[in-house]
Amino acid sequence: MAVKWTGGHSSPVLCLNASKEGLLASGAEGGDLTAWGEDGTPLGHMRFQGADDVTSVLFSPSCPTKLYASHGETISVLDVRSLKDSLDHFHVNEEEINCLSLNQTENLLASADDSGAIKILDVENKKVVRSLKRHSNICSSVAFRPQRPQSLVSCGLDMQVMLWSLQKARPLWITNLQEDETEEMEGPQSPGQLLNPALAHSISVASCGNIFSCGAEDGKVRIFRVMGVKCEQELGFKGHTLGVSQVCFLPESYLLLTGGNDGKIMLWDANSEVEKKQKSPTKRTHRKKPKRGTCTKQGGNTDASVTDEEEHGNILPKLNIEHGEKVNWLLGTKIKGHQNILVADQTSCISVYPLNEF
Repeated sequence: MAVKWTGGHSSPVLCLNASKEGLLASGAEGGDLTAWGEDGTPLGHMRFQGADDVTSVLFSPSCPTKLYASHGETISVLDVRSLKDSLDHFHVNEEEINCLSLNQTENLLASADDSGAIKILDVENKKVVRSLKRHSNICSSVAFRPQRPQSLVSCGLDMQVMLWSLQKARPLWITNLQEDETEEMEGPQSPGQLLNPALAHSISVASCGNIFSCGAEDGKVRIFRVMGVKCEQELGFKGHTLGVSQVCFLPESYLLLTGGNDGKIMLWDANSEVEKKQKSPTKRTHRKKPKRGTCTKQGGNTDASVTDEEEHGNILPKLNIEHGEKVNWLLGTKIKGHQNILVADQTSCISVYPLNEF
């Protein structure tokens, strides 16, 4: 059963992040931002002027009290110890920001927006050093690659996934998930199989920096490996019956959390599956990615028996949680020394599931 954190918001929670010192932050609809202690107690709250949804929150690894938050077209810099006024703010995006990512050296901040653009902000000099424009629809997610501060990946509702180097204004590599899927299909397809386009919702890079995952509206999860200036799809599988809204690698591992519009949260061991595939290549299958979720008081049940092997293309999840609500955000983090999954959905609470066995 999930533990529920309540009292921090009165509207659906959209995003989560954790600092290295155990502080947590959540953003919600209507401009709400809340800081939490490890025990789930709200430590501070603020509401941004304009009441734009808080779509992404991000702690600074080197300064754990510094928090970046996107709301509307604005990025605010805050001190979580005193959530009153912003320390600084930037208005560099032309449309609503969907995702923030900080590179490992913390000198560059990427912000992806509804126009499809990714702005790269020099944090110290407070100016845009790159404007990456190649997505033809909403850019839903962006992530710098660990250990490679000049490299990032992005995905969007144009069904495209891109690899970027900041030395160039154009992407090094692009793939269209829908076209790739069509090319791989053979034989008759079930009715409705093409009804859900592969709109890409979320992207996550493993700590090694070379493996990343993407979740999409077609219900599939795809795992890619960066090979120099291009990427290859290592794995694709369907783990959710509806769209995949969130993918999230656990720190320092290849364990992958996914959440979907089907109200399920799953944990996959990407490392073992990629190794198996490399030893004996098989035809790829793919997995759907869920949309943003919601949180209810019904609590989720953990079902270790999971779903049928056939449904996931012979790939079985290590864990299957029946959360019961669409997932808006997933976060794997340690609380008081123990690994937990934090879930935001369309309710105003945060659900916490223990991951002790992993």
